[in-house]
Amino acid sequence: MGLFDKLRNELVDIIEWIDDSQHTMVWRFPRYQNEIKNGAQLIVRPGQSAAFVHRGELADVFEPGHYTLRTDNLPLLSTLAGWKHGFNSPFKAEVYFVSTKQLTDLKWGTPNPIMLRDPEFGPIRLRAFGTYAIRAVDPKALLTELVGTDSSFDADEITELLRSIIISAFTDMLGESNIAALDLASKYREFSDQLRKAVCERVDDEYGLDVPMLNIVNISLPENVEKALDTRTSMGVIGDMGKYQQYQMGTAIAAAADNPGGGAADGMGLGMGFAMANRMAGGFGQPAAGAAPAAAPPPPPQSAWHVAVNGQTTGPFTDQQLSSMVAQGQFTANSMVWSAGMSGWSQAGQVGQLANVFASSPPPPPPPIP
Repeated sequence: MGLFDKLRNELVDIIEWIDDSQHTMVWRFPRYQNEIKNGAQLIVRPGQSAAFVHRGELADVFEPGHYTLRTDNLPLLSTLAGWKHGFNSPFKAEVYFVSTKQLTDLKWGTPNPIMLRDPEFGPIRLRAFGTYAIRAVDPKALLTELVGTDSSFDADEITELLRSIIISAFTDMLGESNIAALDLASKYREFSDQLRKAVCERVDDEYGLDVPMLNIVNISLPENVEKALDTRTSMGVIGDMGKYQQYQMGTAIAAAADNPGGGAADGMGLGMGFAMANRMAGGFGQPAAGAAPAAAPPPPPQSAWHVAVNGQTTGPFTDQQLSSMVAQGQFTANSMVWSAGMSGWSQAGQVGQLANVFASSPPPPPPPIP
């Protein structure tokens, strides 16, 4: 630096920030052993704020506009510096420019799947990602909590913090919603609004930031679960599997006829024709060729009867066993019986289901001939 440049830079006449970056949030006006003179010009452009810091203490904050720096518009700085009667000499102060415009195209996502209990599928894992935008609304809180003494502060320096806040709020929201995974797609806009409000409550008061936009772009299941759902959907679209197989056979036969390939194609078409004929015959209730004969239906179940003998329950006995007991005189119409489905014990003669038991017993033998 030349002698004349050094002398010229001893006093700062114009304080401004021409922001040519996209993600710079805070920028400190450079000052190399120079001072700001009384009456210097401060230019704060739209989308900016300017904050004065004196000996580590935050003083005055200026919104967009063109200012001539004097004691009347630097009340806090004048108090901190002890200018009881105003200042006529140059003064030293750090000037931080804070970008208040929206910083867009910021992305968030779940680095690891979120474990949830789905009401339809049970325990599942979900991934999600989306976009968001941030904007500084309280330069004092931002400088105090995040920037400190940095000469430049970019949005990239807080993206990890914001992502963790978004993912934490997103996990809580999903767990409380108890909505099935297949219904989440219809809730993207509603969930985005709820998630933005939850994040704003955290970053606004604590860091002086606002999240004017937050979108959920996608919530997805693991790849293997998505494949299983695709298979399930395909089966539902097909409907009647038997008709679908018949349709496939007919299409294959037509394709073989249109593209003859010699004996192999003829044999394939003939085999498909027999297979289709057998399936169609089965559809009309006729057994397919070579099919095993239908098995006979199982015999009807026999009733199981319990008989009360001398105050004790005996059995269970089948109808055939009761018939033998009738023939031997061990079971009569006055015997008390019970079977499943009966409300209580009854005399055997009053149970209609046992009529065949007594009818099948032979009458008593005739008396001997003298």
